[in-house]
Amino acid sequence: MSNLPPLAAIRVFEAAARHGNFTRAAEELGLTQAGVSYQIKVLEERVGTVLFVRQGRGMALTPAGEALSPRISQAFSDMEGAFEGLRGDDDAVLSIACAETMATQFLAPRLGCFQLAHPDIAVRIDVSDRIVDLEAGDCDVAIRYTQHPPERLHSHFLMRGGIAPVASPSFVEANALGAPADLTRNRRVSPDYPWWQRWDEATCSESASQPSSSGALQFDSQILDAQAAISGHGAALLMPPMFQNELRDGRLIRPFAQVAWLTHSFRLVYPEVRKNSAKVRAFRAWLDKELRELMGDDPEVFLMEGGVDQR
Repeated sequence: MSNLPPLAAIRVFEAAARHGNFTRAAEELGLTQAGVSYQIKVLEERVGTVLFVRQGRGMALTPAGEALSPRISQAFSDMEGAFEGLRGDDDAVLSIACAETMATQFLAPRLGCFQLAHPDIAVRIDVSDRIVDLEAGDCDVAIRYTQHPPERLHSHFLMRGGIAPVASPSFVEANALGAPADLTRNRRVSPDYPWWQRWDEATCSESASQPSSSGALQFDSQILDAQAAISGHGAALLMPPMFQNELRDGRLIRPFAQVAWLTHSFRLVYPEVRKNSAKVRAFRAWLDKELRELMGDDPEVFLMEGGVDQR
């Protein structure tokens, strides 16, 4: 590779040979005519032979230039083909990293529609709470629940983080839940989870000061909390948008209208280099559309950040 002439000079030679005109080569490459002449001179000095001669108002290839031109053109064609192939392989698979609740409750039931709309894109989901290294290529994009957009990554706001208690209809009826203060600790699923403290603060409830029941159900998953609530074992504190199906079909109900807002929000993040990737743009647009439809007639409840509609 040390004997290879400067690539800039080779690129100028290819354009000038193709056009047979330094001016048109300069226009294509964004150079001046003098710049093209300089690069051709650099190349001729490097290879030790003349490649162009003046012919009328234009330039013509010498025999040496004629011999070199098709091989250089083929080399650039091969390079273009290699990069096109790389882009094609990359665009064929979209890998998404997200946590269990988002993957199970939101993505999995809907991704079939995304693939119907984009049959040329295969989707792979990495379901884990670990933070994957997007810049290293572990995944293309990630849906993260975060307070601050990650540094060095492009961040696209998706949805606010809001929580509210939900329970089975029979549990609400049996326990006369008329106000947040009625939701004592022994009526809660995972009562020691920190979100409950945020709920009590938001509703000015003193339930958090009550002693926890030693026999309380404790989970580390919204999905398990929801299943316990559906089974009538207490009220679970969940993110309502993630459990819209359960709320719509009546397996769960919200006994109170209040929502406690968290400092975190859901964001689609990816490296800056993928900002203009066709598959990332398609997935980002699809996510926005699905979230709008998920929220129904009042999307601003969860789709606004800091009082400003992010769409």
